[in-house]
Amino acid sequence: MTLTVNRARRTFLKGSAAATGLVVGFSLPEAGAQTGMPGVTGPEINAWVVVRPDNVIIIRYARSEMGQGSMTSAAMLVAEELDCAWKQVKVEYVSVNEHVKRNRIWGSMAAVGSQTIRFSQDYLRKGGATARLMLIQAAAQRWSVSATECTASAGVIHHAASKRSLSYGEVAVAASLLPQPKEVTLKDPKTWTLAGTSVKRVDIPDTVHGRQRYGIDTQLPGMLYAAVAQCPVFGGTVKSFDAAPVQGRRGIKRVFTIDSGKALIVVADNWWRAKEALKLVPVEWDVGANGAVSSESIATFLRAGLNAPSAPTALRRGDLEQAMASSSKQIEAEYYTPYLSHAALEPMNCTALINGSEVDVWCSTQNGEGTLATAAAAAGVPLTQVQVHRSQVGGGFGRRGGSQDFTRIGVLVAKEMPGVPVKTVWTREEDTQHDFYRPVAMYRLKAGLDASGKPVAFRARLTSPSLLTTLLKLPLKDGIDGPAVEGFNEFPYEIANVHNDWAQRDTHVPVGFWRTVGWSQNPFARECFIDEMAIAAGRDPYEYRRSLLAGEKRPLAILDAVAKAADWTKPLPAGVFRGIAVTEPYGSYTAAVVEISLNDKGELKVHRVVQGIDCGYVVNPDNITAQLQGSVVFALTAITQGEITIKDGRVEQSNFHDYPLLRMPEMPKVEVVIAPTGGFWGGVGEPAQAPLAPALCNAIFAASGKRLRSLPLSRHGIKLVKA
Repeated sequence: MTLTVNRARRTFLKGSAAATGLVVGFSLPEAGAQTGMPGVTGPEINAWVVVRPDNVIIIRYARSEMGQGSMTSAAMLVAEELDCAWKQVKVEYVSVNEHVKRNRIWGSMAAVGSQTIRFSQDYLRKGGATARLMLIQAAAQRWSVSATECTASAGVIHHAASKRSLSYGEVAVAASLLPQPKEVTLKDPKTWTLAGTSVKRVDIPDTVHGRQRYGIDTQLPGMLYAAVAQCPVFGGTVKSFDAAPVQGRRGIKRVFTIDSGKALIVVADNWWRAKEALKLVPVEWDVGANGAVSSESIATFLRAGLNAPSAPTALRRGDLEQAMASSSKQIEAEYYTPYLSHAALEPMNCTALINGSEVDVWCSTQNGEGTLATAAAAAGVPLTQVQVHRSQVGGGFGRRGGSQDFTRIGVLVAKEMPGVPVKTVWTREEDTQHDFYRPVAMYRLKAGLDASGKPVAFRARLTSPSLLTTLLKLPLKDGIDGPAVEGFNEFPYEIANVHNDWAQRDTHVPVGFWRTVGWSQNPFARECFIDEMAIAAGRDPYEYRRSLLAGEKRPLAILDAVAKAADWTKPLPAGVFRGIAVTEPYGSYTAAVVEISLNDKGELKVHRVVQGIDCGYVVNPDNITAQLQGSVVFALTAITQGEITIKDGRVEQSNFHDYPLLRMPEMPKVEVVIAPTGGFWGGVGEPAQAPLAPALCNAIFAASGKRLRSLPLSRHGIKLVKA
């Protein structure tokens, strides 16, 4: 799919904002294409590569960097095929506006779903390879020799026969005028010299030294600041407000509502004044029909989904009813996972400036295209009239991807203050209570075992809200929301008779993509229940999984690799117990072993986490290690204490005192096993989290004999303590 700038804005918005990804047509720009990119001081060889006369290689990065390290890994793939020295490379963001003007030449800009490397690697590598061939051709023409007689390495072209050489910078102008090759041959990964090695991330120095600029750090001459309050009950509006108590206060500029009364705004000359004044504005909210909704009523609604006589089928094979009826033993269980907030350390914010029909937006975003399209729609201008100024993202986890509410609100505020830049910042409380939450979900699982304990039938009913219909407004294929059934729609275990289905139950609580999406919660039910099956069969959980994955080479291989690294077959110290799980998220294969101790007071120590990944090809091993370690931080927070609850239609939690994050002393030892088998490109940033919840809860069962079927652990009186 190729989207042009004269296409309907609504169509562009749907395509660019979809956090599940967008497959796009892609081609490199024609020879001599003019860059139009701000700050470029050298000729553009193609869309990805600019070579300066001083031999600095500028590699462009189209997606967003939020600490996941993809800005470095993506550039490494280009540099590998370009055959330049890494020390020559400087990485720069692609201009979103230029991207639209050039017919989306850089492909998707969405940093979501662990897509950056696995979905971009082909055209990134081709971009580097194409630029290398063009630079070689330019040198060959200068020397009047055949390009086949020339080679390139470390940013220098060599002609061995005449012992001549030229740097890329010396031939860059000539190369930029050449037609691009129609076909390029990519390197065999076995011959890589840069990709596959550990390289220091390009964003880390600025982050460590405090030089990193996030969206919230935007400073502009004459800037004003806005604080925002939305109805505490989702979907409600302002019924009335009285600005009199704050009018005339020092620094207060205006008090008004936006978006048909969906938000109340105070604008001041600094944000603290705006925030404090907003507290003093009496406001009456029209909460609508949802003012009596609670977590309990939502649970009742979901349970009706479990009990519905039928639901759309996610996966069916064999004859489940006959196999279940003839089984020797049947086990059944119900699981539950709660709403979760993203809790990004950088709260939602957007700075916008509207001058006539020109719109400038500064914000942290996971999807520059989505931000541009939302800003254009909010301002009522063409896409080409919007400039999006991107920065490092201070925490995304999906919050800044598909849901662009912060952009919309920021632009609507600026629309009320034309000609003046306005920075709209959400308080932590506003951020926590007006998130797009990970969906709540319930699971009813049933298995039939034969006399030997082998499963012959497996039945799963899932019920949850739909991300695709409520957030992205997309139709469901065959009535199934793909993210909602992840892990159950492609069931790896060799069980002949399976029927997994899903009952849609949408509530008034807004839902969004949360790191690892369905894979963040569904494995908790699936992999804990596999353990229940193993216990019912009298089998070791690891060996039981092995027997069910005998024909699945890759998940079995990573399961074995992690079990070996964790010394699964060796006894543990007294009082220490472990659990295991295996998953296959985002095109990768992951497994984890978690070692814990648990005392009678419910004090839980996580001593050690061994987690492994097979992502096919590895670009930057050090970054993969960091991503897997970071997944432990994020997952342990959610597993042990993460829960958003609803009372009187509104979120009860408001800040880190009642929605806490993992503390440094609670962090366990993490050992990472990277076991790539090649032949495919899998994700990294999200897959590592998938097996952690079930592995931990399986360890708790081993320690206590109690099967915990709902999260977080705090529901069961379990508290994480210093590791």
